[in-house]
Amino acid sequence: MAPADIRYPTDLDLLNQCREGSEALLDALWAPGMAPVKPRTSRRVARRKYLAVAKQRKKAGQQVRKAVRQQLQYVKRNLGHLDRLLEALPGGPIPLSRAAYRQMLVIREVYRQQQTMYDQRSHRISGRIVSVSQPHVRPMVRGKAGAATEFGAKLSVSLVHGLAYLDRIRWDAFNESQDLPAQVEQFRERFGHYPAVVIADGIYGTRANRQYLKARRIRFSGKPLGRPPTDAPTRKAAREQRRQEANQRNQIEGKFGEGKRKYQLDCVRTKRQDTSEHWIAMTFFAMNIAAVLRRYFLLWFFWSLSRCVAVQIAVVYGFTRNQQQRRRLFQ
Repeated sequence: MAPADIRYPTDLDLLNQCREGSEALLDALWAPGMAPVKPRTSRRVARRKYLAVAKQRKKAGQQVRKAVRQQLQYVKRNLGHLDRLLEALPGGPIPLSRAAYRQMLVIREVYRQQQTMYDQRSHRISGRIVSVSQPHVRPMVRGKAGAATEFGAKLSVSLVHGLAYLDRIRWDAFNESQDLPAQVEQFRERFGHYPAVVIADGIYGTRANRQYLKARRIRFSGKPLGRPPTDAPTRKAAREQRRQEANQRNQIEGKFGEGKRKYQLDCVRTKRQDTSEHWIAMTFFAMNIAAVLRRYFLLWFFWSLSRCVAVQIAVVYGFTRNQQQRRRLFQ
């Protein structure tokens, strides 16, 4: 998981951002010759009503619902003004930049979702937008102690000989066990053969994945299905093997921790979807470069150390040998 740098979303804050964005779009579209007076937005009153609820530490449910209804009405009126201004324009391109036009489409979708949830008295909807500036980000319920819900990209990563390979990036929730066949096939494309064993979390041990691996003679490191063997030594050896392979699987968790501690993977600050994906990919590329440099630096260090020790041994041996020869001459 690569969390995005967004403000924790609430319905009231999202609608306030939509209202402010729609007001900026009206300012960009309206010209004095288009209408006798500028369309009314009541932005000061709307801002005051929003702050009257947002600044409270404890908000009652009915109070929040009333504030949401008010912001929905303001956004609906602004969108109506935008439609009338766009209809009044002569034929030709819309006098909005690509970013402004995209923002208008996002505001319309957020208004539709929020109005639907308000009417249904619900807080869930398919494809819910949680950020106006980053509409591709989706909420993902993780169930962790620190944050029950996270907002960002979900990653499928494989680790081979200490190097991390980013196999998949998705912005919506999915079951990562479905990616196992694709990751195994990507391993074959990279190295020319199938892996001997797949060390993965227990969630990957579905029957479909086990059958897929068995058909290709690949061993799965998880606990086998069915009853355990009756032979005590065999059962103990299998348990010990699973424990050792589970320790190896922890390396992938360490890669995520390294990326979040040292490479800012815990807060992706890019705004667009493609730039965020490039940022995440470059993070893993930088971690792999650092791993390779550490590996070769250690090899060079031990090689240099061995050469120094060899030279010192040769010098000491030569000194002692010359000293013995001098003693023989003076005897």
